[in-house]
Amino acid sequence: MLKQLSIYAENKKGTLQCITGILLREEINILGSVTNDSAEYGIIRMVVSDAAKAKEAIEKEGYLCRLTNVTGVEVADKVGNLHHLLLALSESNINVDYVYLSFNRNSGLPVLIFHTEGTYEVEACLTGKGFTVVSDSDIL
Repeated sequence: MLKQLSIYAENKKGTLQCITGILLREEINILGSVTNDSAEYGIIRMVVSDAAKAKEAIEKEGYLCRLTNVTGVEVADKVGNLHHLLLALSESNINVDYVYLSFNRNSGLPVLIFHTEGTYEVEACLTGKGFTVVSDSDIL
């Protein structure tokens, strides 16, 4: 299982740069991220090298943050792999809220990071279907 840092931030010039500056100062590596925005606020979701430390540092700067469990699945870098993963989840009646990309620092293979309900059950399901679920130590 992976821990994801979600940061709720005002959608204005320089906000992302401020957040990445905090992570730089704390020597925290961003391993994968996705941003979603609306007119006034956005959500920056990241898997980082030290989620608890990042949350604490970013909250000290006045941002609202939360840690969430997400699943990471290693896949070969070839056409159709995201489709096959989503099909396996759909066949098991599992809904995916969002997905983004990282990579396994050990194997060099892509890692699809996604959020669903019931992370432990989803990971057991995917492992049973032959997928490789990764942990923090795989992508650090």
